[in-house]
Amino acid sequence: MANANETEINIKGLCVNFPDKDNGGDIQALKDVNLAIKEGSFVSLLGPSGCGKTTLLRSIADLQDISSGIISVKGKTPKETRLSQQYGIVFQSPVLYEWRTVRRNICMPMEVIGLPKEERTRRVDEVLELVGLTEFGRKYPHQLSGGMQQRVGIARALALDPEILLMDEPFSALDEFTKEKLQIDLLSIWQKTKKTILFVTHNIQESVFLSDDVVVLSPHPGRVSAVVNIGLKRPRDLAIRETAEFAALVSKVRHSFEGIYE
Repeated sequence: MANANETEINIKGLCVNFPDKDNGGDIQALKDVNLAIKEGSFVSLLGPSGCGKTTLLRSIADLQDISSGIISVKGKTPKETRLSQQYGIVFQSPVLYEWRTVRRNICMPMEVIGLPKEERTRRVDEVLELVGLTEFGRKYPHQLSGGMQQRVGIARALALDPEILLMDEPFSALDEFTKEKLQIDLLSIWQKTKKTILFVTHNIQESVFLSDDVVVLSPHPGRVSAVVNIGLKRPRDLAIRETAEFAALVSKVRHSFEGIYE
């Protein structure tokens, strides 16, 4: 079980610059980001478009080169963590192969690293049960709803049993009813697996409902405006959104953006 007092991801002085092809020089996407993420916690990276939340997630995932600063994952670099298969990544689109069944889509990362067939089968069975798709393993992506396809994406990310699940706005393209159902499902998966989850979103209510902490990022350049602790009791259900405590936290997060609501 995760140690809630242990820092898993430690970020110090992180800066990320992109070349400005139109005007020359650089555009600063992230500036002096300092952040400590506890093992087993659910943390949302929240902010408007252009604040660098996806850039921050990609930097942690070793999918983005950094300009300066340090990212440490239990004493390892992001590259070392990635190469040891300790990241599971879920994108906004599940990116499923239409010619592969659900089971074979989930198998993809395990095939790449050469896991034996019996082990692949066992893990696919486990993650399908975890995301509630046991009866749909032989279906193809076009036979599934958008929400079910995203569950397949989550199952595939969990198949290698990573320590950290990185999620980049995975529910943003879904309707509100499907989104709410998947939020509940995700909390159930997190409570069962005790994995560290970093969840990118631009939805304030979603971040408050899901998270232990909400990291508020403000743009131009992207920087951490605040880290808001969400002290709502767990397990959570949708009824908690109707409470005064929830409304107060939404308001607190909303007013933590620098220069936006002042």
